[in-house]
Amino acid sequence: MVASTHWLVSATGMAVLERGGNAFDAAVAAGFVLQVAEPHLNGPGGEVPILYASAADAGAVRVVAGQGPAPAAADAARLRGLGLDLVPGNGLLPAVVPGAFAGWLRLAELGTMPLGELLGYAIGYAQHGVPVLPGVTQAVTAVEELFRTEWTSSAELWLGGGVPAPGSLHRNPVLARTWRRLVAEAEAAGPDRDAQIDTALAAFYEGFVAEAVADWVAGAEVLDVSGEHHKGLLTGDDLAGWRAPVEDPLTFDYGRWTVCKTGPWGQGPVLLQQLALLDGFELGGLDPVGAEFVHTVAECAKLAFADREAWYGDPDAVDVPVGALLDAGYSTVRRALVTGEASMALRPGGPGGRTPRLPAHATAAWAAAGAGAAPGLPAGLGEPTVGTAQPGLGDTCHLDVVDRWGNLVSATPSGGWLQSSPAVPGLGFCLGTRGQMFWLEDGLPASLAGGRRPRTTLSPSLAKLDGRPCLAFGTPGGDQQDQWPLAVFLRHVHHGMDLQAAIDAPAFHINHFPSSFWPRAARPGELVVESRFGQDVIADLSRRGHRVTVNPPWSLGRVSAAGIDRATGLLKAAANPRGRQGYAVGR
Repeated sequence: MVASTHWLVSATGMAVLERGGNAFDAAVAAGFVLQVAEPHLNGPGGEVPILYASAADAGAVRVVAGQGPAPAAADAARLRGLGLDLVPGNGLLPAVVPGAFAGWLRLAELGTMPLGELLGYAIGYAQHGVPVLPGVTQAVTAVEELFRTEWTSSAELWLGGGVPAPGSLHRNPVLARTWRRLVAEAEAAGPDRDAQIDTALAAFYEGFVAEAVADWVAGAEVLDVSGEHHKGLLTGDDLAGWRAPVEDPLTFDYGRWTVCKTGPWGQGPVLLQQLALLDGFELGGLDPVGAEFVHTVAECAKLAFADREAWYGDPDAVDVPVGALLDAGYSTVRRALVTGEASMALRPGGPGGRTPRLPAHATAAWAAAGAGAAPGLPAGLGEPTVGTAQPGLGDTCHLDVVDRWGNLVSATPSGGWLQSSPAVPGLGFCLGTRGQMFWLEDGLPASLAGGRRPRTTLSPSLAKLDGRPCLAFGTPGGDQQDQWPLAVFLRHVHHGMDLQAAIDAPAFHINHFPSSFWPRAARPGELVVESRFGQDVIADLSRRGHRVTVNPPWSLGRVSAAGIDRATGLLKAAANPRGRQGYAVGR
């Protein structure tokens, strides 16, 4: 079974499974189609964290860390010297090493089908066209003037016949040509599948793709959201020296369940911290769409996300106290801070007796937001789905796969959106902007430094029941990627909702922390809910002190899931009806 945020992607994954491929083959083929079908949400220049469970490895769960690091020349002082206090949210300065291609090909190593066959689906759609989503039209419209006057290489890809209309076919033959050349070079290495994958990686990170990227970045000065033109920092050496590593996940045992997430180079541990806090409440006795449930989850989220701001960063570069953050004693102390009233404080804890430190910009933004001064976003920036009532207008993608052998994949690709930066001439895609999640203040776990991974928001999930992998799930949504799926998981575990019912249930999230996206705004106390909660619940939440924002009835989240019912052996999947775009399929 396959579930994803786009029907063509789910259909592609299912086609691969029908032809005898495994979950890893299906995810790779589907992942490349995502780059064509949802180009305003992800692209080849972006990144993809992946969690997978391999039946051949006794169900062991692993993480493909498809998040590239900052360029070697990146330095907080260097950007401050340009008059910047934040890494810009678009242009070339926030570009890091593209992680998506290496991430997907690392997963492909576990597959069985030829590389050319797996990329063939995406090549076909890029060459012959895919139906344009309304979100693509809106994204291009928002940056049309910028494309025409400044980012002219992007104008060539997207404005040849004017802004593409919803439902029209859009083709990207330049990208199709790039992929065909990668496949051709791989196949020239001979019939050995591993040799083909290694050759394709070399062609991307050391060969013609890396050369085109390096030449483009070295010669371009690009207008970004700062209002100034800046050169990028990414070089060919940065690309040549990196491949996507495979890591062990961080885990938390929650009753009979074990939830697996990425390390603290992503925000994944924040879901585990929320579970550690919620483990002390009797959630099963609460109405899953009632005010007490929403309040309890929201207040625990505030504590966990405050810790994210103070402690998370690349563990290869800084000491992140993940063990102490998930410690039962620490969670008990933190849980005692939850009361019947909504907190307005940003309260990181001191795991292991350490003293927390928040970024100065974050505390300043917090103070300004408390006075009602939180800024909005210019067109084309941030994760716009989070700030709008219309799903799918821009953020990230997600896909889940489970196969007949018990392999599972959960992947959350993003970055390299068409509105991120100018398209690299001759390649058909642009670089990403994940570097905007670094701080320009020295001495923080997430401070900008060469070779570090940005503390990404991308956060797939995979869960075990009684030690056996059984559920892959996740969503797009920036800072909400470990909030919407958490509510789905809790309703599934505590209230017996099947996956589809849990996804369909009214959704909510908090914005009670500095955003991960430029301009890093904060909205203390804000609790966003779908109107389907009803007036009584909304009024109750307001009485508790939450600053409630009521969104339209089907507007929050794009969670999907796929898994195995271990009691029956049957496979299951669910997709999101919000935005009428997600799709689950299987047999």
